[in-house]
Amino acid sequence: MKTQDRPLDEDDLAIADLAGISDWKPIAGPDNDQTGPAVVRAIVQRVTSATDWKPWPLNQGEKIDDVLASWGFTTKRGSTIVVFPGLAFADARNSGWSAYDIGPDDIPAAEAGLDQNWPTMLKLAQKHLGRPDYVGDDSSPTFLDEWMPGAGADRRHLAVWVRPGAQFHLFSNKPTQAPLTDAVGVTYAVYID
Repeated sequence: MKTQDRPLDEDDLAIADLAGISDWKPIAGPDNDQTGPAVVRAIVQRVTSATDWKPWPLNQGEKIDDVLASWGFTTKRGSTIVVFPGLAFADARNSGWSAYDIGPDDIPAAEAGLDQNWPTMLKLAQKHLGRPDYVGDDSSPTFLDEWMPGAGADRRHLAVWVRPGAQFHLFSNKPTQAPLTDAVGVTYAVYID
């Protein structure tokens, strides 16, 4: 197993950007299987009407692909936020702890790494979001459904902050041997209602 342990600077900025949206209802769109230019234009319209985030520009002659269902935005803090009709997440690739190239015998080490790094990420999220509405982990026999049915599936840790029109989830992936998990880390996403 290999690990990366980088400063949390990108996560700090991105969580602040996501926490800065007090009401996600204007950003919500129809969460269906539609894709294409009309979907992307609608996302861009909703996000730019509700935030000061700048959409990724199209180059001269570039067209929005028919398979796209999301678009990226750059915040004033320099974060990259990707928005789908029902989801938003930060593209913070150079921040935090992660493990990868996990082998079958590495599961305990991956779990230990998640357990060690979870409190720091939880504290960082609380800095911007305040006290969570829910915090739990897979040591609880009822973790799978404690927050809501199935919310703990594939998770080792989960914290949830409820906002108008959305839920901010901080979570870690649950490493497993079957199927073999190849990478884990602590991450976050906004699930838009």
